[in-house]
Amino acid sequence: MKLCVERVITPAGMLNNAAITIEQGVITHIDEAGDLPVTAGTLLPGYVDTQVNGGGGVLFNQHLDYHSLDVLARAHLQFGTTSLLPTLITDCEQVMAKAADAIAEAIERKHPSIVGVHYEGPFIHTKKKGVHDAQYIRTPKDSELAILTRKDLGRVLVTVAPDNVPLSFIQELTAEGVVVALGHSNATFEQTQAALDAGATGFTHLYNAMSALQSREPGMVGAALNSAAYCGLIVDHHHVHPQSAALAIKAKGPHYIMLVTDAMAHVGCDMNELAFFDTTITRHGGKLTTPDGTLAGSCLDMHQAVLNTHRDLGFSLAACSQMASLSPAQFMSLQNTLGSIAIGQQANLLLLDNNLTINNIWLHGKPVAAEQEATA
Repeated sequence: MKLCVERVITPAGMLNNAAITIEQGVITHIDEAGDLPVTAGTLLPGYVDTQVNGGGGVLFNQHLDYHSLDVLARAHLQFGTTSLLPTLITDCEQVMAKAADAIAEAIERKHPSIVGVHYEGPFIHTKKKGVHDAQYIRTPKDSELAILTRKDLGRVLVTVAPDNVPLSFIQELTAEGVVVALGHSNATFEQTQAALDAGATGFTHLYNAMSALQSREPGMVGAALNSAAYCGLIVDHHHVHPQSAALAIKAKGPHYIMLVTDAMAHVGCDMNELAFFDTTITRHGGKLTTPDGTLAGSCLDMHQAVLNTHRDLGFSLAACSQMASLSPAQFMSLQNTLGSIAIGQQANLLLLDNNLTINNIWLHGKPVAAEQEATA
């Protein structure tokens, strides 16, 4: 198959009138289109989301099976997310184990979008728990370490609070190939830096649920902004003020910022209320909260995150594409096959029209059904 497109965003820059050849789901050639007819619009790599709690009416914590994971993934696919990490919010060990089994089945069955799993907790700090249920927050046990280090889960990301786990735990995880992010933490700058030195390489939803940057105490936010670690950022204009988000992107550069959705079950369906442990999460326009007003994940999709960052924060479409695709792929060491339009990459592609509406989606080189395509 050959796609000839007016504009193509690549790691080397924007190509005009390019022809992309795809064989067996992989990009094999990138050439000039020459005399071939060219489709108007811009071709982007599919989005990569490292924090997806739910979608399509499914919350991962509540639906620990392959079919539900497929529903979740399809809900996000219509908005351009072609690769994702289903994310388990703080829960009991039994749920952690069942979640691992469901992910292992998805990996074994070669699900086209599911590339691993994100355990957001339970080894976080109660003072920065957000919507996480305090009764399940704890320090790690050997049996839980065994779950996190299973070799049949694809890529594994674990969010921990360095003020609730020993540095040796971070070292044990990273020695087994697990990616460690810091978050939901009241750690000092010094504690956070020690965790980075121990092997952590990222931060979960920068600014949110972490010790703030102050004049005499940089906190976790200061450590994140002053490091070479990757930072997830929720650009829904509810979690982070647009100017704070813009400041982070300018400080870190698009290479070290990852757009994430932190999506709950509401994305891709008309759900308004979701029972969640001993509370209820309610949609108010584009915002999800519990009855006391606590933010509870988001109903953001990745394409909207890209549009918000491009249109409202003023970053180029190419920079936004990098933050939504290549940067998270690099964070998870998936950049050799995901996250960019280049020879050897999976043909996970999005075609945007001149209004930045998604017109076409290809997953492993196969067109996504018309009824799943999304508009901006």
